[in-house]
Amino acid sequence: MTRHQPVTGSEYPAPAGARCVGACDPVEHFSVVLILRRQAADEFRALVDKLTANDPAAHPLSREDYERRFGASAEDIKRVEQFAHAHGLTVDHADAVARRVVLSGTVQQYNAAFGVDLQRFEHQIGKATYHFRQPSGPVHLPEDMHDVVTAVVGLDNRAKAKPHFRIVPTTAATASEAPAASGAPIRPPIRAARAVNRSFTPLQLADLYDFPAGDGSGQCIALVEMGGGYDTADLAAYFKALGVGSPRVEAVSVDQATNAPTGDANGPDGEVTLDVEIAGALAPAALIAVYFAPNSEAGFVDAVSAALHDSQRKPSVISISWGAPESAWSQQTLGALNDAMQTAVALGVTVCAASGDSGSSDGVDDGADHVDFPASSPYALGCGGTHIAASNGRVTSETVWGNGEDGATGGGVSGTFALPDWQKGLRVVRGTGGAGSLVRRGVPDVAADADPSTGYAVRVAGTETVVGGTSAVAPLWAALIARINATRSKPVGFANAKLYAQPDAFNDVTSGSNGDFSAAPGWDACTGLGTPVGSKVAAVLGSA
Repeated sequence: MTRHQPVTGSEYPAPAGARCVGACDPVEHFSVVLILRRQAADEFRALVDKLTANDPAAHPLSREDYERRFGASAEDIKRVEQFAHAHGLTVDHADAVARRVVLSGTVQQYNAAFGVDLQRFEHQIGKATYHFRQPSGPVHLPEDMHDVVTAVVGLDNRAKAKPHFRIVPTTAATASEAPAASGAPIRPPIRAARAVNRSFTPLQLADLYDFPAGDGSGQCIALVEMGGGYDTADLAAYFKALGVGSPRVEAVSVDQATNAPTGDANGPDGEVTLDVEIAGALAPAALIAVYFAPNSEAGFVDAVSAALHDSQRKPSVISISWGAPESAWSQQTLGALNDAMQTAVALGVTVCAASGDSGSSDGVDDGADHVDFPASSPYALGCGGTHIAASNGRVTSETVWGNGEDGATGGGVSGTFALPDWQKGLRVVRGTGGAGSLVRRGVPDVAADADPSTGYAVRVAGTETVVGGTSAVAPLWAALIARINATRSKPVGFANAKLYAQPDAFNDVTSGSNGDFSAAPGWDACTGLGTPVGSKVAAVLGSA
């Protein structure tokens, strides 16, 4: 009889206060995704190490070359298919390039196949009650499958995050937050303005940050979205008012999720529309591909994978405005997403990720510091936030976004990832404990305007409004990268090592804090290297 062993990192701890209400319906039917090991893993790792070290002899791969060298093997896919059939599970789809096998079956079949006991949970926050499904223990696999399968995602369907912000018209004076959905690992870091001092269009911010001329022609910017949608009438009116050509925007369905605007600007529609409008305004000749996926760990992994392996649209940069504290993710899913970020490095795709809007705690109420993932991945460009003041077309001052009541930029030191080479020798400044050496991955890498009180003028659900949050910074940086890519024969790809080597390409932000971390000359755990001097960033990356 084949022995089953637990998969490391597959535990799904229920959030504090959640209550188990019984076993799942044994005939409930849904899909799960098995992520497989890649071929030639040592060769792949060596390539990624060279690319992240900015080795001039290393070059990113074409998607066709990657497929030939580093997808899943036919033998491994066959082994997973045999495992599925032995347990009555259906193989819905096998993708060797993305190393994914999608299975479908019932609760009863999954319990037997993976040695789990799927339970129903509920969690009440205020007057709202959230429900989700998750295993009561780790996932188990036969011994001969442990090396083949690196993650099993989809057994946990924790309630997707409720947008904890409220977009308000610029004439309004207040905004309030709603609680995040219980057990949901993902949320959009986006906030509406409580009191708008001054708003900026994306074009005005591009001028303030000295963006190089360009429109992103020939590029594709991928936006990863976990719900909601955009209204084409909003986009057309917005771009017309800005006086820029309307970009081509395409919705890409992942796991049956679609562009589904509800007309509620306070929900995920605000996040989606914000991302499209900022990226589209700054790179109007680029294709804006919006990858819609269910708001779950499995949906997140699948959306990033879909963007990376899209051989039709071929995104050169991905913007991710969603995330969660590192501690909220199951370790296997965190590993699967970080692996996808490494694939981005190999393919020459830049990933810009928002660092979060809840300061140094990242919204975790345990008195400790936390950073947001995927911004904390050493293979992503983590994007933090500032408060900006300008006059006569020039920045007069810029400080850390750290208002407290209206949020604060995420940032700090990772509890998961080791110190990357390009951050060695840096120091981190704490508000109370002084400065010390940075010993693990520091977040963020870069920054831009994010304070809602000096936020972005956008149009959502037919209403002109002002929105802030680090979710605005990720598409702004993605558009800057797209402009630069349009001038090159090959995309920039992994940019961190190049940028850290040229700190003069940034406006250094030296004032303010996000809670436990303070700004300081050079890199800091609030605004990273600082905000872009776009022409200098283009010189650094354009010639690299």
